[in-house]
Amino acid sequence: MDLLTDAVLQSNALEGKTALVCGASRGIGAATARIMAKAGANVIVASRSEDQLKSLLQELPTLGTGHHQALVMDLEDTESIAECIQPLLDQGPIHILVNNSGGPPGGPLLDATVDELSQPFTRHLHAAHTLVKLLTPGMVRANYGRIIQIISTSVREPIPNLGVSNTLRGAMASWAKSLSRELHPAITINNVLPGFTDTERLGSLAQSIHERTGQPIESIHDGWMSQVPIERLIDPLETATVIAFLASPAAGAIRGVSLPVDGGRLRSI
Repeated sequence: MDLLTDAVLQSNALEGKTALVCGASRGIGAATARIMAKAGANVIVASRSEDQLKSLLQELPTLGTGHHQALVMDLEDTESIAECIQPLLDQGPIHILVNNSGGPPGGPLLDATVDELSQPFTRHLHAAHTLVKLLTPGMVRANYGRIIQIISTSVREPIPNLGVSNTLRGAMASWAKSLSRELHPAITINNVLPGFTDTERLGSLAQSIHERTGQPIESIHDGWMSQVPIERLIDPLETATVIAFLASPAAGAIRGVSLPVDGGRLRSI
């Protein structure tokens, strides 16, 4: 199945909208950029990796009718974010913001230092808050805004040996829920909670568990799949299609939710 070809969104669902996709160099971020380009959006792909952005930027024009840009930006340097974003805002409003960044290393929470807590909070929560404050005035003037966080199912059920990540994801979800009560009526904010997704991040987590426990990577993978009713990893494009739907006009009544895309792994209602 070619998920990019068979995307649920109409080809023009985001035409005329500009989307900023953070962490777009790979994984779910890159898949989101592709789906949004296919839906007709003008996509700004942001990451620290200039080479990977250049490669993606060559592909996006083949998928839709939008005009696309690359933005090299370090989300850990919050003071530089406004400097990076303002020239784009001078061109017009950014209607869609996808907050996405690589997760922190695994390990028990008690093993983490305060610095190991601070850095991920800067990259995720502080950067997201900074971007929202910069972009929402333009969203208000355009009478259209969509803010989407790519976080984790650990918002609902903490994942063993991901102590810092669990803490961070819960904070992001609470931040977004609080904003959902404050933002302009035309602006929605929602979270997407990926499950076991076929990305480099999942591979690195498996390697980390293997190095710490000696458990074979194949056994780690099998253990994960035993928790998932669909019995497979999720394709990043499946998650990206949900993100693009939440960014569309059709999702205007969905606000302040945390939506799992996890193949049924979560046991909570």
